[in-house]
Amino acid sequence: MPRPANLRTLTIKELLSLFSDGLLIAAICIVFSVVIYNTAHGTSTDVRNASVGIVDLDRSVLSRQIRDSLQPPHFRPPVDVRREEIDTLMDRGELIFVLEIPPHFQRDVLAGRQPAVQLLVDATTMTQAGVGQTYLSQILEREVGRFLGSDGTGTAAALRPVVRVLYNPNLESIHYMPVMEVGTMATLLALILVGAAVIRERERGTIEHLLVMPVSATEIALSKILANGLVILVAAMLSMTLMVQWVLDIPLHGSLGLYAFGMAVYLFSIASLGIMLATLAPTLPQFGLLMLPLFVVALLFSGSKAPRSNMPEFARQISEYWPTTQFMDFAQDVLLRGAGLDIVWRQILIMALIGALFLSYALFRFKKMLEQQG
Repeated sequence: MPRPANLRTLTIKELLSLFSDGLLIAAICIVFSVVIYNTAHGTSTDVRNASVGIVDLDRSVLSRQIRDSLQPPHFRPPVDVRREEIDTLMDRGELIFVLEIPPHFQRDVLAGRQPAVQLLVDATTMTQAGVGQTYLSQILEREVGRFLGSDGTGTAAALRPVVRVLYNPNLESIHYMPVMEVGTMATLLALILVGAAVIRERERGTIEHLLVMPVSATEIALSKILANGLVILVAAMLSMTLMVQWVLDIPLHGSLGLYAFGMAVYLFSIASLGIMLATLAPTLPQFGLLMLPLFVVALLFSGSKAPRSNMPEFARQISEYWPTTQFMDFAQDVLLRGAGLDIVWRQILIMALIGALFLSYALFRFKKMLEQQG
């Protein structure tokens, strides 16, 4: 068992070593401030300023009403185009959507027929193409229904659906992405800092100094986890409070205390993984080549960038109990849905168990590494 006095001394040593590196501290501050801000405002899955062209072959009141309904901030003011210009304009990327309204469109609508309206979409702009065509379809249905009601020829719908959006009523991606980015940056820093701390001791030869001291491999490994995990946890919580809540003005529905507890457990598991990887890689460049692919794959499968329901079944199964997957679910449940411990206890338990497995193997490898150094 680690002795508290040794563990405290080694942890202070790691903290002093970390804070003596000004560039590293500056990088941590930038990651949890500038990167989070840029993620919120520089990356968005919402439809903003999408370009729309209209081929209006009807020139009726209804077609002009549809045209007038396409307004900022979702769409730019629509432009009139001729049918023979469509391919050229879309090939140049000047238009994302082209709406073609057929002749006699208003007359067919009033007669109860269902005229076909063609919507051409540039699917190379994946996010705006997918969401934008949904917006345009809803706008068309709404304007046709409004026109029929105002004209007096339509009948009231037998069923009027009412959609209530929970947790994010305006469907703004800025409420989701910065929260997930804090967890992503904490994951990356935990892997890099802990792994680099182990390899730096070995490359500089200071590991031999520790070998002659009355400390154990468990105490050395745990001190690196505690010191680096503590710094990352404090930085992440400051980012969540100052940057996410105050600067970006994102409402958080859950308890920050519960989130901090869950992140502490998660950082324990990721830092243990970092030590394990550091014992497998003899140099820092090799550690980077081993760590980065693992980080990218874990991030893609975690559900923070794309819904896990869109993934193949085998991908969901192999990543179900990965710490990153459990933490992203935990963060969404606590911060965005306001869940309590009675709901997220299972995710915390899984992260703790996986972290214990990582730590056990990491200590086994770490002791072997120290024996080789000795």
